Amino acid sequence: MFLYVYVVMDKGLIEYLSGFVTENRLNQLKRVLEHRTRYLTVVLEDIYQSQNASAVLRTCDCFGVQDVHIIENRNEYKINPDVALGASKWLSLNYYKEKENNTLEALNKLKKAGYRIVATTPHTNDVNLEDFDLSKGKSALVFGTELTGVSEIVLENADEFMKIPMYGFTESFNISVSAAITLHYLVYKMKDSSIAWHLSEAETEEIMLNWLRKTIKKSDIIENRYNENV
Repeated sequence: MFLYVYVVMDKGLIEYLSGFVTENRLNQLKRVLEHRTRYLTVVLEDIYQSQNASAVLRTCDCFGVQDVHIIENRNEYKINPDVALGASKWLSLNYYKEKENNTLEALNKLKKAGYRIVATTPHTNDVNLEDFDLSKGKSALVFGTELTGVSEIVLENADEFMKIPMYGFTESFNISVSAAITLHYLVYKMKDSSIAWHLSEAETEEIMLNWLRKTIKKSDIIENRYNENV
């Protein structure tokens, strides 16, 4: 799998670093990890408004979606700290900005990792959000740019299409609102099912180690001290 390179995690290091945070903080990290998932992931294509970009990250963190895939073609993805409120610190952000066709690179890698590509846009073969079948496998939800939505490349390579039913005069939701509505419903539906959506033990340890490193001041020095004594 391209997204996550698993190594034999040093549980002793996790235990050692855990001694440098309060018991309340450690318990909070564990509680949050219990609700993290990679069964659903979010793909953001060419989002240019920093407020929207940051709001989606905050939504992913709040609903336990660990991974966000950020495609930069014409627009640079900028995070507004006043909106994100530190959400990016706890998420695994995957950037695609080095290739000629960043969208295709992202979609191909996600497919190889076992995800079905779900374009969140009205289409001839679309389904309403409440009718989307989560049980068919891991899903990568693709949200497009604020003005034009997902690109033609996404439309051509998507495995499925999903839309949020609307009954007003306007034709679309703001992207951050769309992501929030979609994740709220799908995460609720996922947790109320028999789907094996939890992180594996290796994934849990990997993320816990990263979070401890980000939580503890001068964690690199403390970790070096541990390695010298092993």
